Amino acid sequence: QVQLVESGGGLVQPGGSLRLSCEASRMPFSISIVAWYRQAPEKERELVATITPSGRTNYADSVKGRFTISRDNAKNTEYLQMDSLKPEDTAVYYCNLHSPTGYIYWGQGTQVTVSS
Repeated sequence: QVQLVESGGGLVQPGGSLRLSCEASRMPFSISIVAWYRQAPEKERELVATITPSGRTNYADSVKGRFTISRDNAKNTEYLQMDSLKPEDTAVYYCNLHSPTGYIYWGQGTQVTVSS
């Protein structure tokens, strides 16, 4: 079954850290651009970070210097290390895969809540 499965969300205090994981099944993971998006209540989904097959990364201005995207092609898994979390980072986080043939896949989402 083709799927992306996220894990690692939860509740954390401001200034804390979380690490999200996303494992791909039955996808050309190693040759695909992968990314993380997030959607806060009553807001549109926004791009957080991307990483190319060669490891080149790009980040939204709001998370630069605090979040780190990475990938392990041997495990078909991408990660999002989130440090210095702020309440405004609260959202549902989605992993995304854009295959070379143009197919786009989404994970089911994982909730991240930053609150004291």
